[in-house]
Amino acid sequence: MADELQGCKVAVLATDGVEQVELTEPVKALKQAGAQVEVVSPKPGSIQGWNHLDKADSIPVDRALDQADPGQYQALLLPGGVVNPDQLRLQPKAIDFVRHFVEQKKPIAAICHGPWTLIDAGGVRGRRVTSWPSLRQDLTNAGAQWVDEQVVTDQGLVTSRKPDDIPAFSRKMIEEFREGRHTGRQAAE
Repeated sequence: MADELQGCKVAVLATDGVEQVELTEPVKALKQAGAQVEVVSPKPGSIQGWNHLDKADSIPVDRALDQADPGQYQALLLPGGVVNPDQLRLQPKAIDFVRHFVEQKKPIAAICHGPWTLIDAGGVRGRRVTSWPSLRQDLTNAGAQWVDEQVVTDQGLVTSRKPDDIPAFSRKMIEEFREGRHTGRQAAE
């Protein structure tokens, strides 16, 4: 349905090194469902997308992180790429931004290496998650129950492993964002 996320404002937190398709395809699905989507980044202007190990396109940033109020968003998307979440983890403002969604119990969708950032924000302890396989030990050490499945949902947290999972990830993300947007709206008001 084209309007199932009407009135839902979604932040996509990313920086240079983002796996391009893990940002662009879920964003396309969110917009088709009627969501308002903003790419938020510590780096204003644009960020460099990647296609695995090759440079891809420059992706426009809608809002600089230091000008973004997480209270204005009902949901959060964390795309992967190895470099992207690794750089975000070093940014206290990025961790604080993600922590807002965790603490307010707003829906979060993270794919591939995206859950890495959730570790620092306290968002995986006691949760059932999946990710790119190399994050298994990090997520387990942080208190998550890691499983190797296409898409996993646990109390509004949607995780997937890789670009091949994007269709299932996007469907489940939209479903969780639809169910959780009322909580996000209340927290934003």
